[in-house]
Amino acid sequence: MSMTSKFMSRRAVLGGTLAAATLPPVAQGQDERGSTGHKAAEVRIRIGFNNLTLTATLSDNPTARDLVSMLPLNLTIEDYGRNEKIVHLPRKLTEEGSGAFGNEQPGDLCYFKPWGNLALFYADYRWDGLIRLGRFDNGFEPLLVRGAYPVRIERI
Repeated sequence: MSMTSKFMSRRAVLGGTLAAATLPPVAQGQDERGSTGHKAAEVRIRIGFNNLTLTATLSDNPTARDLVSMLPLNLTIEDYGRNEKIVHLPRKLTEEGSGAFGNEQPGDLCYFKPWGNLALFYADYRWDGLIRLGRFDNGFEPLLVRGAYPVRIERI
């Protein structure tokens, strides 16, 4: 084997090694994003108040993940306006990656950026300054009960 051939073989081996080292993270990233049809693991929460329970499936966004990092929470849920209940959180959540969204509808669980509240919608709404955290799984009837109540929010 000539000196040039040995040099080229070393280059090929080194190049192949570098290429192989970069492929697994790329492939792993594609799997996590669902390019092969797999979805990210769904995170669900339970919201209980006044002997009533709601469950919600959260979106995969930084604000929803920040909320989950705070759970469990024991707070107060109360009426706000004619279309929602709110929960005052102990601190503001991250707004990283937030942006406008459409298709607002009853059953949305949102984060109200200006005041740092959870907004649980049971009627039509439109408002800039919200981040959708997820949707209620099986309706939102418990939100129709008027009043303020102790509430527990936990991951399930």
